[in-house]
Amino acid sequence: MKNQYFGDINDYRKYGLLRLFSGYGEITTAACWMLTPDDGRTDGSFTDYLHQPEKWRRYDRELYDHLRDLVLVQNLRDVRGVETVAILSSCRFAPGLLPNDAEGRAAYFDTFAGVTEGCDLIFFDPDNGIQVKSKPYGRKDSSKYLYWHEIRDSFSAGHSLLIYQHFPRVKREPFIDTLARELAENTGAQEVYSFRTPRVLFLLAPQDRHREFFRECSEKVEAAWGSQIAVARHRYSDPQRH
Repeated sequence: MKNQYFGDINDYRKYGLLRLFSGYGEITTAACWMLTPDDGRTDGSFTDYLHQPEKWRRYDRELYDHLRDLVLVQNLRDVRGVETVAILSSCRFAPGLLPNDAEGRAAYFDTFAGVTEGCDLIFFDPDNGIQVKSKPYGRKDSSKYLYWHEIRDSFSAGHSLLIYQHFPRVKREPFIDTLARELAENTGAQEVYSFRTPRVLFLLAPQDRHREFFRECSEKVEAAWGSQIAVARHRYSDPQRH
């Protein structure tokens, strides 16, 4: 992610999901922001919702009020804002910028592995999403992607995973189905949840011990967010590990 996006409508839905998935502190979570430098673009300008509390506040009142204060009152566009207020209970955070080079990236994730020790859920928040062929690991702009070997390592360490994914310019339903299956195949998860918003997608791969917990959380997402977040469960009877 980039700080210039902080507090926009995508963040409102994102933090809302994280709050529900953590059970408001019931399980331990870690957020790997995969922070990259701001680039001056206007992608993070979707903050009009903060001027419309009558329409938007009802989805998560506490979260909405915090974001409105941070963005509109304090004029803060920095992810550290969410780390310093009681938005995400029992959540740990990855420090610093994620570099492009392979050595620096490996060091970043080694440090983050120490942060996540004992955590139930890890949230990965890359700029774009899961790796694509055109951006090899360790090369320019690779910091915008999460790579499959990092996903496999984190799941193998016993964490359930929630992953941010930007929608490319393709038909969305087949894209979601394909990526959900690839996530199941790479982790061995027997079911994967997709959470589709108007602009971005979130994929959840639960550990077996968390399946019932996240099934209940997914029902709470539907109840709280309605048409703002479309929930789907993708079940696989025999996922194959890579």
